[in-house]
Amino acid sequence: MRRLVRAAVTAALVASGMFAVASPAQADTQICEQYGSTTIQGRYVVQNNRWGSSAQQCINVTDTGFSITAQQGSAATNGAPLSYPSVFVGCHYTNCSPGTNLPMQVSRISSATSSINYTYASGTYNASYDIWLDPTPRTDGVSQMEIMIWFNRQGPIQPIGSVVGSATVGGRTWEVWRGSNGANNVISYVAPSPISSWNFSVLDFIADVRSRGAITNSWYLTSIQAGFEPWNGGVGLGVSSFSAAVNGGGTGPGPDTQAPSAPGQPTAGAVTASSVALSWSAATDNVGVTGYDVYRQQGTGTATLIGSSTGTSLTASGLSASTAYTFSVRARDAAGNVSAASPGRTVTTSGSGSGGSGCRVRYAANTWNNGFTADVTVTNTGTGTINGWTLTYTLPSGQAITSSWNATVTSSGSAVTARNLAWNGTLAAGASTSFGYQGTHGGGYSSPSAFTLNGSACTVG
Repeated sequence: MRRLVRAAVTAALVASGMFAVASPAQADTQICEQYGSTTIQGRYVVQNNRWGSSAQQCINVTDTGFSITAQQGSAATNGAPLSYPSVFVGCHYTNCSPGTNLPMQVSRISSATSSINYTYASGTYNASYDIWLDPTPRTDGVSQMEIMIWFNRQGPIQPIGSVVGSATVGGRTWEVWRGSNGANNVISYVAPSPISSWNFSVLDFIADVRSRGAITNSWYLTSIQAGFEPWNGGVGLGVSSFSAAVNGGGTGPGPDTQAPSAPGQPTAGAVTASSVALSWSAATDNVGVTGYDVYRQQGTGTATLIGSSTGTSLTASGLSASTAYTFSVRARDAAGNVSAASPGRTVTTSGSGSGGSGCRVRYAANTWNNGFTADVTVTNTGTGTINGWTLTYTLPSGQAITSSWNATVTSSGSAVTARNLAWNGTLAAGASTSFGYQGTHGGGYSSPSAFTLNGSACTVG
């Protein structure tokens, strides 16, 4: 769950020299200090980590895990939990486990296996397993991507963000949530029923997050943690055993630099006065194709990006009647490599018809000092379905995007391109989808004033 408060409090304690680290545990070590920690088995760190409240929490640490022995206070179930008592390998706010080989670049990891055994009790809590990743090999502060695995959920609590679908990972089915707490992006996998113990591959979850466009192989795994986030109660909750091993496999593969092959020449299906249904044969790639970008050109003019698709079809909309257009397609992979363009297909739209294309964008910003977050809602105001969307616009001077969610957002200077993800690319007539991002500004904040969806201008508001 939310880590922003924890980050600020921890930083203050470190700066004042009050961060408590106990001596290595042999057996039955009691920790009641708010941020007290100890080591077990000479390779893992166990932390009390009472980040959400100053009320007392105590844990009993054994050589294989820990349990909560005292828990005071409570937190509103629509907000952040009280704490995150946990055991971890890797680095957490400069506290690194003994002999850890983390951070390690994802592309260099040959295997990452883990096992966990939980003991459950009464209270409102989740049994949380966290996998942290960042674009840099950081050992302090908050990593940008948090993967949360909810082994158990008790009480009226929910992950950050909203449900984006379901996924089968590690042979199990999970409800998937996605959002941001303002400090980092979060993708959560919620078990439909409690899981008490499991042996699994951490790489399975990393691969699923990568397929959603949230990270690439160039990111770094910084830590693996397992414990509980209690809102109230929780005495008796425990991790009876925990293990995690990350292997680098020598030098490992380098970054993916090979572009996909060019897709096949598009073919035209249904043609109206304002739209053309396009399809093409798939491209191939050494790792895997993650999507296709479709371009439109008139005569000898510049080819314009009009939409993106994770499949091999897209309907180009917003066209003019009795007009010839040439369409081509490029494939891209998870590392951002882009193929050569497919052969073009020229299609002439029909002479009349209502068309029914249109879009509306609502841009809501929350600003502070030199930072801001923006929530962008895109609505299909036309009468036809949009299959794959690309929104383009210009950021005001002095603004830059640092992280995003629910869309693949890229920028070149002040020009911004936001593409749909696999689960939100289809917009029926009247349907909306939202994405957002966090950024910085140089003062005197203002919002973008014009937006183009798949090459067509949108109304704003």
